[in-house]
Amino acid sequence: MENIVNLFFSVLLVLWVCAFGGSPSVQIGGLFPRGADQEYSAFRIGMVQFGTSEFRLTPHIDNLEVANSFAVTNCFCSQFSRGVYAIFGFYDKKSVNTITSFCGTLHVSFITPSFPLDGNQQFIIQMRPDIKGPLLSLIEYYKWDKFAYLYDSDRGLTTLQVVLDTAAEKKWHVTAINVGNLKDEKKDEAYRSLFQDLENKKERRVILDCEQDKVKDIMEQVIKIGQHIKGYHYIIANLGFVDGDLSKIQYGGANVSGFQIVDFEQALVSKFNQRWEALEEKEYPGADSKIRYTSALTYDAVQVMTEAFRYLHKQRIDFTRRANTGDCLANPAVPWAQGVEIERALKQVHVAGLSGNIQFDQHGKRFNYSVSVMELTDNGPVKIGYWSEADKMAVTKPDMSNETITGGNKTVVVTTILEAPYVMLKKNADLFVDNERYEGYCVDLAAEIAKHCNFKYQLKIVGDGKYGARDAETKIWNGMVGELVYSKADIAVAPLTITLVREEVIDFSKPFMSLGISIMIKKPQKSKPGVFSFLDPLAYEIWMCIVFAYIGVSVVLFLVSRFSPYEWHTEEYEDGQIQTNESTNEFGIFNSLWFSLGAFMRQGCDISPRSLSGRIVGGVWWFFTLIIISSYTANLAAFLTVERMVSPIESAEDLAKQTEIAYGTLDSGSTKEFFRRSKIALFDKMWTYMRSAEPSVFVKTTAEGVQRVRKSKGKYAYLLESTMNEYIEQRKPCDTMKVGGNLDSKGYGIATPKGSSLRNAVNLAVLKLNEQGLLDKLKNKWWYDKGECGSGGGDSKEKTSALSLSNVAGVFYILVGGLGLAMLVALIEFCYKSRAEAKRMKVTFGDAMRNKARLSVTGSTGENGRVMTPEFPKAVHAVPYVRPDMGLNVSLTDLS
Repeated sequence: MENIVNLFFSVLLVLWVCAFGGSPSVQIGGLFPRGADQEYSAFRIGMVQFGTSEFRLTPHIDNLEVANSFAVTNCFCSQFSRGVYAIFGFYDKKSVNTITSFCGTLHVSFITPSFPLDGNQQFIIQMRPDIKGPLLSLIEYYKWDKFAYLYDSDRGLTTLQVVLDTAAEKKWHVTAINVGNLKDEKKDEAYRSLFQDLENKKERRVILDCEQDKVKDIMEQVIKIGQHIKGYHYIIANLGFVDGDLSKIQYGGANVSGFQIVDFEQALVSKFNQRWEALEEKEYPGADSKIRYTSALTYDAVQVMTEAFRYLHKQRIDFTRRANTGDCLANPAVPWAQGVEIERALKQVHVAGLSGNIQFDQHGKRFNYSVSVMELTDNGPVKIGYWSEADKMAVTKPDMSNETITGGNKTVVVTTILEAPYVMLKKNADLFVDNERYEGYCVDLAAEIAKHCNFKYQLKIVGDGKYGARDAETKIWNGMVGELVYSKADIAVAPLTITLVREEVIDFSKPFMSLGISIMIKKPQKSKPGVFSFLDPLAYEIWMCIVFAYIGVSVVLFLVSRFSPYEWHTEEYEDGQIQTNESTNEFGIFNSLWFSLGAFMRQGCDISPRSLSGRIVGGVWWFFTLIIISSYTANLAAFLTVERMVSPIESAEDLAKQTEIAYGTLDSGSTKEFFRRSKIALFDKMWTYMRSAEPSVFVKTTAEGVQRVRKSKGKYAYLLESTMNEYIEQRKPCDTMKVGGNLDSKGYGIATPKGSSLRNAVNLAVLKLNEQGLLDKLKNKWWYDKGECGSGGGDSKEKTSALSLSNVAGVFYILVGGLGLAMLVALIEFCYKSRAEAKRMKVTFGDAMRNKARLSVTGSTGENGRVMTPEFPKAVHAVPYVRPDMGLNVSLTDLS
């Protein structure tokens, strides 16, 4: 780049020689700091623009580090040895003494746009006007008596000293802080700490006496800590108010004032801008942006030098140095004789430049100049007046920073958001105007608040449809909070959650509604009872325990019956001439099982225990079955008639530990802020998921979130305030439901700007409405009285229906299965008995089966309705056995 610039400049010099022939050459030195590309481009443009046929300016340019005194000395001496007539350049606090010493000793004039110097320095022509006068006038105009003054010590302490002297005279309280010695790697943290300390001291009026690059760094940190909002006021104490990027702070709400030396509305400046914008940025670095005030002063300096040498040429004053190009470090120093004439000519210049009227006093300082006084508004920087030595502070436009919100005849702008049931458009809204077009909870609440506070109001729907959050990069508030912060509305009546970050920039009333974050999912399909749903009243474990208890009781009954002598009895059978005595026990293992089953089924049995131990077993088993059957019967109806909904999610923990169901929140809302700031491990885990989920799980509006829940087929859960969740659950198509408890506890409040005169009145009105019960009445009106799903959801109107076959099909299956099993067992018994008969009777198995089958079909009926079988002949007499000692007479009955 430097090679291209040098080549271009060489070509330019050749063209000058061709154009002006043998015109005398005036050597001009140039000391430019590294990075001053735009200033150097303005210098070159000035050389071309102000070239004359009477002489030509020949520049000798050096780029250096102006804070390095050694480099400055080396470059200055190099320029002096080349025979320069004057030097244009920059300095800072560290090199200014070196330059002024050389200039005063060698009588070489130094023209500079750097900060004005203290005292009366010879051979220093200062292009930059002094800002002390405008700054003091602006402080008095705003009537500041307490403020912080941040200054850069690299620019000198002259302005600070004047401010402190005036403060002592007028009893101002000034906190002076040096920000010029901060290390680059720690400056951001230092700036934030500094402004937080000022906030703790309630210092919200700040003067920034710094160059634009440092002002930019400071403002970035101010935005990060949120001190760019309404209630803060900053004065930028330099002459380039529009040079910096003010877009980030433009919509913050803070008052920002400053000064501008270049008036872009002037015809001279407009004409220059046209040429400046036509330049190629590659050839003229910095030409792609608006010219800064230091570059404009550089351009004006070339004009001043040209006018001075033109005057000397017209006066035929010999200002050539000839052989006087000695060593600047010679001892004793040899000053240049013509240097005084050149200084005098420079001080006599009176021209109009980009920076306005240019005149110098006998000390080389600007006088009879004017600067524009600027303020930052939503539309950008605006000129509100000017300052001049003659008129001092002259305001041409009213100060917009002193506006206040008042009631009375003023119509209060109420910002709100379209969100059912808080604010909704009426079905025939087109037939109405203004506030009559809307209905809802907040519409009624706003009317009640206005009635109690006695003001007229106009509902205004927020333009971006957001509640209000601060952008992470620009730090600008959006939504309804932004409307209040940036004075676009006077009050917000909406479901606006009270949070810490919002409370820092706006004021809230007492909560008019309490709520918390809840989970909305799509209502799952109702599960119908299964075939064996009659088993559902008792858990699987209970059924298993009942089975084992049944077997255990049967075994215990069998054992106690075996060991108890009271369960045994003797029977005598007579078969022809043979008598048989046999001891029997009715409670064999199968009879024990049959007794336990009959008791459990509440059917009883034809046998019962005789012993005390057996009866104890039976008693406890009856008690057990009484409780079990009663419990089962009590729950059976509910399990057979109610179609239950099985929810896949029951709590936030369920959401966090799975990935199949996505979940998200409203973008730019308090719910999102809650998860972003939460330190609880569960919520932090959920925030990590939501932040990185693809596609995004955040939605722009609540309606969009609800639709996403309904269309996701159970694969999306929406996190929102419980009040809205409950409202939507009561709206058709009644397919959403709230699950789990609230994740937090918070409230909705009515918001006003900081310092608003409406704050106290609104707060009292909310408390009064709450005590009167009107807030609860409004909620019932818009939530439940107008509900479409009833208290139990969309299907709550359906009464409990009669049992269908599907409800009890399992019982029939068991019945059929039992009958089939009985038939199978009977067949097995038939075959087994036939085989036994075949062996005993010594006939074939087939004949035995046919005889058994014939008997089973036809049979023969004996006495007392018994079926007589070949194994039970009529001649058999069954006589009980009687012991001799009983002394009883027993008559035998002939059964034949």
